[in-house]
Amino acid sequence: MEKIVIKKNDTVMVVAGKDRGKSGKVLKVFPQKGSVLIERLNFVKKHMRAGASHGKGGIVEREAPIRLSNIQLLCGKCNLPTRIGKKILGDGRKIRICRKCGEAIDQ
Repeated sequence: MEKIVIKKNDTVMVVAGKDRGKSGKVLKVFPQKGSVLIERLNFVKKHMRAGASHGKGGIVEREAPIRLSNIQLLCGKCNLPTRIGKKILGDGRKIRICRKCGEAIDQ
């Protein structure tokens, strides 16, 4: 299985699917499933039964996970969806870099 390079609070853009071209912040990463939950994207309708934890039942809209293959990280400098590279600094730290402009993505 491939190592996941998308992290929580990264800004990503959807490159395939019904939300293509939209961007948002990553809320949660599911490494075992190879998917991420993105803020305000990929809404689905879920039928909920009434219960003590969520109150009244009915049809609610909520975000659903999106596959990692359908998203790309947005670079903070060039503001374009990009692939991610890795670079080892002099002190031994690894950082993620933008493949288009070479700028460090990790803050």
